[in-house]
Parts: sequence; C-alpha cells; structure tokens
Amino acid sequence: MIITRLGLSALLTRATAAVLRAKAPGERWHRTNYAGRTVELYAGPAAAVAVTLGTAHVRPAAALAVAAAGACGAYDDVAGDHRRGFRAHLSALRQGEVTSGAVKLFGIGAAGLVAGALLKEKPVDKVLAGVVIAGAAHFVNLVDVRPGRAAAAVLLLGVPGLLREGADMAAVAMGAAGAVLPDDVGERAMLGDTGAHALGAALGVAVVASNGRAGLVAHAAAVVAAAVCGEQVSEAARSLV
Repeated sequence: MIITRLGLSALLTRATAAVLRAKAPGERWHRTNYAGRTVELYAGPAAAVAVTLGTAHVRPAAALAVAAAGACGAYDDVAGDHRRGFRAHLSALRQGEVTSGAVKLFGIGAAGLVAGALLKEKPVDKVLAGVVIAGAAHFVNLVDVRPGRAAAAVLLLGVPGLLREGADMAAVAMGAAGAVLPDDVGERAMLGDTGAHALGAALGVAVVASNGRAGLVAHAAAVVAAAVCGEQVSEAARSLV
C-alpha cells in the first residue's frame, strides 16, 4: 500500500505538471531563480494538487489544511513581496499593511488548527497538531532557498513516518516530492511557496497521524524553534552542498 501511495502521488504530480505546461504557458508561469536562470513554476501547483488529493483520500479531515497551505503559497507566489520573516510581516501589519506573508501566517495557521481539531480528540492535542501542521509548512518553505532543498527535506523527514501509523500520509508527501526533485535540482523548475507549503503541510499531517502527546510536543517545539530562528535555518539550507 505504501509503494502504491508513493507511486500514485508521484504519477499525479508529473501528470498535473505536464497538463499545466501544455495548457497554461506564459510568463506568469516562469521565474528567475537565485542564479539568474529562468525556471518553470508548474512543479509547485502540481505537487500541491497531488498532495491535496492524496490527503483527501487518506485523511479527509486534513485536506483543508494542505489545500489552504498551497493556496496561501500561491497567493504569495503571485502577489507577494520580498520581505522575509514573521517580524517583518507583523511589523507591516501593525502599520495597517496586510502583506502576503501575513496572509500565509494567519491563513495556514487557522487551517492547521482546524485540521488539528478534526484529527485529535483532546483540546491540548488539537492545538499541538495545528501547530505541527502549520509549522511544518513554514519549515519546508524556509529551506526552499536553493534547488532541491525543500523536496529533499520532505523525502528525508518523511522516511521515519513510513514505519509508523501515518505511513500513508508520509508516502503521499514523499511521492510528490520525489516527482519534482529531478527538475528542481536540475534548475528546470521550482516549487515556489505553493509547492513548499503544501508539501510541508502534508508532511505535518503525517507527523500528527503517527504521534501521541509526547511526539506532538517534541515536533511542535521543533517547528516553533525553526520559525524563531528562520534566518539561520534558511542560511544553513543555503550553505549545504
């Protein structure tokens, strides 16, 4: 079953990217990457579609969070500015400016909490689950600073989940990440915020599905620490060979 989930998620990601490439060409689907190369943006929406549908089939209660993470990321890809970090976006919000980062922060956070409330029974666990899902989405986006970093992070972090109760969700996230990795590393495509946030949220759902209270506390602490040290996390990912 795990192999089937991996394969279906990868297949759907590749097929969706192919359809987008054929049906929706244009400048809006291309970006200039860190090295000045023009790359496609199809990989992000394709991965988001695949993990949203995969989540809906495996964990329907969490599909909203994955879809919302992808949608908020898409908004940032289309209308976002270049400010990074929660402090910059919250500072702008205090001055009456609603940035794309603020939309992501509150949109993904709210969707994560709703999913957590549906996935867990006790109030504390519901909140912890929401933090893990939203935090995982943010973490994967934090490491998406060079080709292949985000997809590779999902693959590496998803491996332990294949051996636990949330194996089906881990396989959904890993299948999509594996499908986009070659084009991402080859600098032919990029995930953008759309793909990074959706993949991260799906990974977070896998973590929530496979952990009890102690595991949720540990993972919640980890993603909160990553958010607080966001610049350092991105710099560490940037410096990896």
